[in-house]
Amino acid sequence: MTRILILCTGNSCRSQMAEGFLRSFDATLDVHSAGTSPSNRVHPKAVEVMREAGIDLSDAFPKDVDRFINQPFDYVITVCDNAKETCPVFFGKVRHRMHIGFDDPAEAQGTEEEILMVFRRVRDEIKRDFSHFYSEHISKGSS
Repeated sequence: MTRILILCTGNSCRSQMAEGFLRSFDATLDVHSAGTSPSNRVHPKAVEVMREAGIDLSDAFPKDVDRFINQPFDYVITVCDNAKETCPVFFGKVRHRMHIGFDDPAEAQGTEEEILMVFRRVRDEIKRDFSHFYSEHISKGSS
């Protein structure tokens, strides 16, 4: 079984969406997400736009990376520059470290619809890039 940890700062938007998409691509993956400074909840707009994509994040919650620090992973993937810069040292075995960065939709400003458009754009970019990651690294059996 391939184990993947997706790491971000707040674990409230991008890493949660990436985790949701990876789980939807392949139920046999052992996928987790965490933050270096976790928020108190998953962003409601992230839940909303993922629901539009057929993925339910309503039970998801931000987790601190410390809960995973001693576990082995095949992939640890950072999805924001801040997490990349502050990514802790993993004492468990990590076969591959990767960075697939995205804008932080939680920083979007404007009208409600403009903010939702940013969340949808980032969601679609995450789906595209993690679909590519999955097809290149997981489904080919090259983990």
